[in-house]
Order: sequence, then structure tokens, then C-alpha cells
Amino acid sequence: MSNNTDNTIINEKKIFNTLEKHQKPDPVLIQEILNKALELEGLSAEDVATLIALDDKELLAELFHAAKKVKEAIYGNRLVIFAPLYASNTCTNNCLYCAFRTGNKELKRRTLSQAEIAAETKLLIDQGQKRILLLTGETHDQDSFQYVLDAIATIYATKSGAGKICRVNTNIAPYSVEDFRRLKAANIGTYQLFQETYHRDTYRAMHVSGKKADYDWHITAMDRAMTAGIDDVGIGALFGLADWHFEILALLQHIEHLNQKFGIGPHTISVPRLEPASGSSIATSPLHLISDQDFCKIIAILRLAVPYTGIILSTRESVAMRRQAFELGVSQISAGSRTSPGGYSEHEDEFNASQFSVGDCRNLDEVVRDIVSLGFMPSFCTACYRLGRTGESFMELAKAGKIKNMCTPNAIVTFKEYLLHYATPATRDIGEKLITKELASMSEQQKQITIKLIAKLEAGASEVCI
Repeated sequence: MSNNTDNTIINEKKIFNTLEKHQKPDPVLIQEILNKALELEGLSAEDVATLIALDDKELLAELFHAAKKVKEAIYGNRLVIFAPLYASNTCTNNCLYCAFRTGNKELKRRTLSQAEIAAETKLLIDQGQKRILLLTGETHDQDSFQYVLDAIATIYATKSGAGKICRVNTNIAPYSVEDFRRLKAANIGTYQLFQETYHRDTYRAMHVSGKKADYDWHITAMDRAMTAGIDDVGIGALFGLADWHFEILALLQHIEHLNQKFGIGPHTISVPRLEPASGSSIATSPLHLISDQDFCKIIAILRLAVPYTGIILSTRESVAMRRQAFELGVSQISAGSRTSPGGYSEHEDEFNASQFSVGDCRNLDEVVRDIVSLGFMPSFCTACYRLGRTGESFMELAKAGKIKNMCTPNAIVTFKEYLLHYATPATRDIGEKLITKELASMSEQQKQITIKLIAKLEAGASEVCI
């Protein structure tokens, strides 16, 4: 364990002391913490450490039930859908868990041209996607940064019929404040970056060379992004590199740092679990194997600890695990994902160009139909970003319990648009039944608002929202 000075974001000594103190939780205390979580005010590090040590089956069931209730109280039953678009797998870092690492000679390297990015985008639009997460390997020269800016412009400029991408999020290299200002000017939604592991010694061992090997440069990326005016940021850890107990408390310390410095925390937290990757023995045999039960605990605890933050689940996970996770507080998911440059245009297996293996290989329509069958409302909404409800403005609405009043009508309308233009007949049938059911359960005022929005949509309007 490395020694941290007082001015660092992550205090490892404090984390380990907190975990040590709560190894044998009292069932009465656990119940008190779960009741506290239902008040939607979040949890302390001490509370979280207590829940981490929980292993009683009945109390675990209560933990999972509490997470579902908190998510529904804030966001309702909606699941926001997006797709990743990998523009390049060229990288100057040598991260031992990643197929894109510069030392991997097995990987087929590729950087898409702007025309190829447009072709990938058109395919995603034709599926019904409205949100794209743009990803590249990490390179740090100005040419590569301009490439990212050009890619964002290309995605926004691409149309197919009446369809287009309304929001581009990014998961790309961390930059200087000046470059982050240029990124904001390019009209991104959320800037996403994972610390991978918050444990310094593990981080040092995993990142052999490249700019990413600098722990402090990497962890302060969100400070620079938010200083530059990007008020929606997404953080995460790659679970499997270090002890997940440690990682959760470190995530909370990172969130607390952002709250104290900028007045708001991250917009999203991602929970990727280490999956096999070309040329990586570590990805095949994780240093800290995360069981399915522990993975469920991670999601549920994060939902209770930071109730207003979106939790993102990727297609790394299997269909069965994704279905289970939907019940635990996940609010955003990727669907129909390809993790290699050009992966949507090429139908053959491109694992030797991919970042990691995909567990859920279904197409978007299959995922949507499955979500609906489970009682969740698929949402393709991007209204908050187009109308300026980001950062502090979004959090004020969420904490006042008002964001659901906007999210629910918008989710229904964007889902209706999907059903009208992109869904298969089987998905359209089950989807229309869900919309009818949702309308019947709404207040009369909300119902009339939603019906009017749907009427505008059916009359030919686009980007209908409140």
C-alpha cells in the first residue's frame, strides 16, 4: 500500500481503515442504513463499508430491493440507450489489460476516415440510435485531437432520412484545460474517462508506459474538464484490477472531491467488469475476480450511495447479467455494440481489432424488445442536453424529485418515434402495449402532455420534448 499525502484526491490509508473497521456488520445497523438510503440523500463512506461486508442472503435481497426502489423513485422505469462508436484503436499507452495497448502485436490497427465515421454513424441512425459514445485509443498530439473534433462534427452532420444523432458523448484521452474548452465548443454531451483502478500500486503495475502511466495526470482529468466548463462528466473503475471494496470507496472519494471543488459530482458512473481482450493474459485471468453476486452488490451499493447519478452498464456483460442488473439501479445501457473501428459496417468477427469481448451480442431491436418484456421503458431522449439541463441544473431537478416528470414523457415519445420508424413488427406490438400501460398509470396532467407530444410526433415533428 502506497502512502498518500493529504492533498491527493484518494486517501488510501483512510479507505483501508474504514474497511477494516466494518468487517463484521451488525444486521440492525444494516437495516438502519437501508432505511436511510430510501430517503434519497445518499450514504457515507462508513455506511458503504458496512454494506460492502454484507453477506446474509435475506439482507442482500433487501439491499437489492432498496436499490430498485431508489432508482425508480428518481428515474422511474426508464432505461436510456446509446451505442459506442470506435473511431480508432491506435494507442500510445501500454496498459496490460487492454487490447489496444501499444505492445499488442496481435491487434489489427485501424483509424477510420471521416467518410468511414459517417458510414458507421448512418448505420447506427438507421437502427434507431440517437446517442453515440465516441471512443478512440489514446494519442496526445494535436493532429489526433483535431481528428476527434472532426469526428464529432462528422457524427452530428450525418443524416439518414429524418434521423440523426442528437448527442455525442466521448470516452477519449484526457487533455489540458485549453483543449477541453475546444472539446466543449464541439458540443459534446458527457466527457467520460475511467480511472481503471484507484489503487496506486496496482495502477503503476498495470500501466507500463505512455501518458496514461501518470496516475495524477489521469485522475485530475475531470478537474480540468470541469474547469473548462464541461459540467457533465462520467467516471468509473475497471472492476477486476484491484479489490472492489477499495474501488467503491475510492470512487466515493473522487465524487466527494468533485462535489467540494465544483459543487456537483459526476453525471454518470460506469461499472465495467474486466473481460477477455486480445493479447492480454490479465484480462483473461483477472487479478481480483468479481463474482456475479459481488457485481450485483457493486451496482446496488453505488445506486444507494449516489442516488442521483446515472449508472451505466455496457455489453461486456451477458444477457442474463444485464437483465439482473436492470433491477438493481442501472439507468443507462449500451445496445447492439461493436468494439472495433468499422465494426458496424463489417459483419465478420472483428475480435482481433476489438478492445474487449462482448457478452451481449444482440442487435438493438432485440435488446429493446427484451427491455420492454421486463417492464422497462426504453428511452432515446437527449432533451436535457439540447435544452441546457446539465450539470447543476440537472441535479437541482433530480434532487427535488422533478426530473422524472420530464424524463417519463420524453422517454415515451422517443420510444414512440423508435416504434414508428425503426422497430420490427414484434417489437412495435409489445412496445405499443407498454406505452398504453404507461399512459394509463400517469397523472391526468402528465398524460395529456405526453399525448400532445405524441400527436406532434405523428404529425411529422422531430425532436419533440419538454
